[in-house]
Amino acid sequence: MGVTPLIFLLAGILVLGAAIAFWIERQYRRRPGNRLAFAAGNWNLETYEPNHYRIVGEPELINQTQSLEIMVPELTTETTLLSKASLAGIQVTTTLTPQHPDAEARSDGYWFAYIVKLRKRTSLKIQVDITGPDLRSLKVLWVRVHYITYGPGGRVPKTGHVVVPLQFPNPEDERPWRETPGAKVLPVPTHLLTHLDTPVEVVQRYVVPHAQPGDIITLGETPVAIMQGRWRHPADVQPGWLARRLCYYFLPTSSLATAGGLQTLVDVVGPMRVLLAFLGGALMKVFLRRGGGFYQLAGEQARLIDDVTGTLPPYDQFIVLGPRDSQGVVEEIKRATGIEAAIVDVNDLRAVKILSATSGVNPQVLTQALIDNPAGNADEQTPLVLVRPGSPGNSPENTPGNTAGQEP
Repeated sequence: MGVTPLIFLLAGILVLGAAIAFWIERQYRRRPGNRLAFAAGNWNLETYEPNHYRIVGEPELINQTQSLEIMVPELTTETTLLSKASLAGIQVTTTLTPQHPDAEARSDGYWFAYIVKLRKRTSLKIQVDITGPDLRSLKVLWVRVHYITYGPGGRVPKTGHVVVPLQFPNPEDERPWRETPGAKVLPVPTHLLTHLDTPVEVVQRYVVPHAQPGDIITLGETPVAIMQGRWRHPADVQPGWLARRLCYYFLPTSSLATAGGLQTLVDVVGPMRVLLAFLGGALMKVFLRRGGGFYQLAGEQARLIDDVTGTLPPYDQFIVLGPRDSQGVVEEIKRATGIEAAIVDVNDLRAVKILSATSGVNPQVLTQALIDNPAGNADEQTPLVLVRPGSPGNSPENTPGNTAGQEP
């Protein structure tokens, strides 16, 4: 055999080997791995006495793969209390009980290795007892469920998070309205909202006692996203090549200036759109002298992501995305309560962005009412603002041209 045929043979072997390696890698990347999801389940505050709280929850572990079994060899819980006062003298006891559909729990509390079958789920019961001389200053219980998944992806640690409110304002309390040039506004305090709440239930509980025909209820975009469970701990975000490199080109104050923050956007809209938005934004800045092109091209979620430190504790530890189907949320609120509704993004720089609104909302009136950010950007815990259109001193139903919220 001559030299030339030998070279062609070796080249063919290399090409074939590369093709096989590419095919194997492609198949690997399409495999689900250890796709065992955590779901918060139901949580109840069963005992609510001045010296004793008992919180009971039943989270689930769900095997989301179609053909793979996932093992859970270890599972533990960790709790953190958030309070307005010192935690001295307060004791927390946590009891964990497996509730497998096909295996009884051990009486000694030991979590034995368990296999979650194909497309099946298992659950566990977590009981948290809090005792102390006076628990009324407690605001939130943060429960972390640490579990190990063992399967095709190897041994992978994961954590599920549950935030349980412990302090609840009285919805019936009268609160002062604030005057604006074209409307009155009422910031409405709530308990710390979590993924155990829904926007409709929160509005019914805290807003309906104060609302009148013609009013508009506004919800902050971040609280809505939190209620939808759209928040991720940075430990669960795996920044890829693109996010690690492009994050350096954003302003330090941007939520996309970290690899984790930018990766959450990549996970939502895809790497190709992020890359094209980055290139397009750069070209717009160079040739058109226009900034903000990336955010226009990358979509609404690019502006709405709040990175770590971007919101109230304990969510200051998480990356919070923008809400999902915001128009559907406000329409559901209107159907359930009869109140016109809007989801807004407002800050202390007098910037008001209306993400979605029902048909009876006047955008100009709403923007003017919210321009001074009555909900606040600190720890006011007033994620809802009730807006009553009309000149100060006039009732909304007597304001000429105002039909918002009126039945035909």
